[in-house]
Formats: sequence, C-alpha cells, structure tokens
Amino acid sequence: MNWKIPKSLVYTSMVATTAGVAYLTKDYIGGPKYEGKEDLIDKVIIVTGANSGIGRETVLELAKRNARIIMACRDMEKCEKERRNIVLETKNKYIYCRKCDLASQESIRKFVTQFKKENDKLHVLINNAGVMRCPKSHTKEGIEMQLGVNHMGHFLLTNLLLDVLKVSAPSRIVNLTSAAHRTGQINMQDFNWENDYDAGRAYSQSKLAIILFTQELASRLKGTNVTVNAVHPGIVDTNITRHMFVYNNFFTRIFLKPFVWPFIKAPWHGAQSVLYAALDPSLTNVSGCYLDNCESKEVSEEAKNDNLAKWLWKVSEKWTKLNVI
Repeated sequence: MNWKIPKSLVYTSMVATTAGVAYLTKDYIGGPKYEGKEDLIDKVIIVTGANSGIGRETVLELAKRNARIIMACRDMEKCEKERRNIVLETKNKYIYCRKCDLASQESIRKFVTQFKKENDKLHVLINNAGVMRCPKSHTKEGIEMQLGVNHMGHFLLTNLLLDVLKVSAPSRIVNLTSAAHRTGQINMQDFNWENDYDAGRAYSQSKLAIILFTQELASRLKGTNVTVNAVHPGIVDTNITRHMFVYNNFFTRIFLKPFVWPFIKAPWHGAQSVLYAALDPSLTNVSGCYLDNCESKEVSEEAKNDNLAKWLWKVSEKWTKLNVI
C-alpha cells in the first residue's frame, strides 16, 4: 500500500524540529547553571536595576531562596509591578521597591539613608543596573551617562553602604561588567567625553572602570571579610540594547533576530553567573576577580594597571563628593 505523508505534516515536523534545535542551542549557549540551593532566610540583599532583564531574574531566584530583597530601581511603577509578580510566584513577601536613580547622586544618597533607617544588615549588594551605547547625555551632576550610571553611581552607592556590609560580614559585592572592557581605554585626557563622543568607546570605558574599581576595592577591603567580584553575564537579550540601531530597526527585528536568537542568552541564563558570584561557597574568600560563565577569567592588560585603578578611585571620589559631608 502506498502511503503519502501530507505536506502539512511534513512542514509541521520541520518547524517543530527547527524550534527544538534552536531551544537546545540556546540552552547550551546559556552556559552553566548555578546549582546551589542555599536558604537565604534573614539575609538582606540589594539589587539595582531589578525590575527587568538580568536584575529581575536575579531577584526571582534569590526570592525563591527566602532572601529579604530590596529592588533599587529608577521607575517605581515598573518595579512595583514586577515585585508583585515575584511575590506571587515565590510566596516570599519580603521583597521591597525603593527609589534609586543611579543618574542622580542625590537619589543614591536618599536611597542609602532610607535603607539604613529600615535595615541594620546587608549581606549582598548586586550592582546590576546599567546603560549601553546611549546617545550623548549626562547625569544630574553632568557626568557622561554611561560612565555616570555604570561606574560612578555604583561607586558612590557601594562606598556609602560599606559600613553596613562590614558589620554584616561575611558579605559580598557583585559588580556587573562586560567583556567589552577588553577594548576599553580610560580616556584620562577627556574622561567625561566632552569631545568626539563615541557611544561604543564610552561604554567600553565604563565597563573597564568597573573592573578597575572592583580590583582597587578588593585591595582596600582585605581583612574585612567583605569580598567584591566583577561578573560578565554574557550577551543577553535585555532592554539594555534599546539604543543600538542593529537591534531596533525593522529589518533586523523581522529578518535577522530569529536567526541570532538561539545564540543570545536569555535573562535567566545571564543571571546564573551573578548568582554564582553572590552565593557560591567556593568564593567565600575570593575577591577582586573577573567571573564569566561561573569561573574566573583573565582581564585585559589595561585592567591590570594598579596605578590607573588608583587614579580612577581618586577621580571617582572627587566626582561623587564621597568625602564631603
């Protein structure tokens, strides 16, 4: 008997197979998963930029482990929406939204003041928020936006919280950076990009600054039982790419994105190395490292420059008025 398979069934099978391969590829590209099952009850954690992308997935995973989490965000409406969803999904009611605009040093200081009124411990600070390749713009203090948010804002926030982190030790600081630091240069002659602004180079500079800050802070924190490490989460599909033309034009969305989708990490995958840095017991005494896919990696030669790190620290202190009461 001659059986003829309907074309519709063939096409359906091809689509299903292609989709299955794409999802398996994406899962493989996503890298290792953090397998720790720590119970974080009574642990206090701050996550900046927590209402979307990697930050949101990080909060979700920490909430499943019973942590008390402060979602430090610029947009309170979006933050509250995600907070409710996370509470409903995890049954963890100890999730809070607090205003913290990293483009405003006044907002950062107000956030810290409120945090210290409400909490006397802080066990993990996750500096996740960031901007990428945005048009030339400035923070409230006149600092180039990528440098101001990605580095200066978190520099100020971290330093203002060091006293609580030390009291709560052992505690950890996790700074999100990027492999883009490898092409980064600290433009000492025009650190604020007043001339010839280049969004890509300014982004790379900010991510290099984060690593230099991490290493200098690790040195200053020796003996305190507070550790700090930098994490590259990978190329992740989040709204941080909203300023990049290649991700936002019509042609790319319709014709290109479906083909590159399997090779870009989902936010949940991007959160895995963050969780590793924040929680893994093997990192208890590890500080000043650059982590990628849940393992330590070498940084660029520029990122190993101790004198540059010290210069950056002094400039950052001045620009954030850190020691001005």
